[in-house]
Amino acid sequence: MEASAILQPVFVLGLLTVAMTLWMFFTRVPAMKKLKIHPQKGQDTAKLKELLPKEVNRVSNNYNHLFEQPTLFYAVAISIAALGHVDSFYVACAWSYTVLRIGHSLVQATVDRVMVRFVLFILSWLVLAVMVVREAIAVFS
Repeated sequence: MEASAILQPVFVLGLLTVAMTLWMFFTRVPAMKKLKIHPQKGQDTAKLKELLPKEVNRVSNNYNHLFEQPTLFYAVAISIAALGHVDSFYVACAWSYTVLRIGHSLVQATVDRVMVRFVLFILSWLVLAVMVVREAIAVFS
């Protein structure tokens, strides 16, 4: 199987991060202007969050989350591709992880139902854990 098969969901997740960056920009900047919050207040993001509406913070929270667990996904997927271990199971896992993270992002940035987010998070974590453990076994064998 071609390495590009597992890299496609990697790039889709990367595009989600780009989309969330733009969404954050187009919600945070207008909110700061409307509330007359000086950009320097953004130096301390915890204090800035106290000043912004929850609808704006939901988007920025999700943006930050895309630089947490997904970084492990990028590393393991690229490692699988580089080592030539791509197979249909890994590709299915990679797409499953990506779709679950897209769902998590959409829920968090819009309605922010915590239990729905939690289920999506746990399912994506389980998929990622399977990928990491399976590839670790292959690397150490």
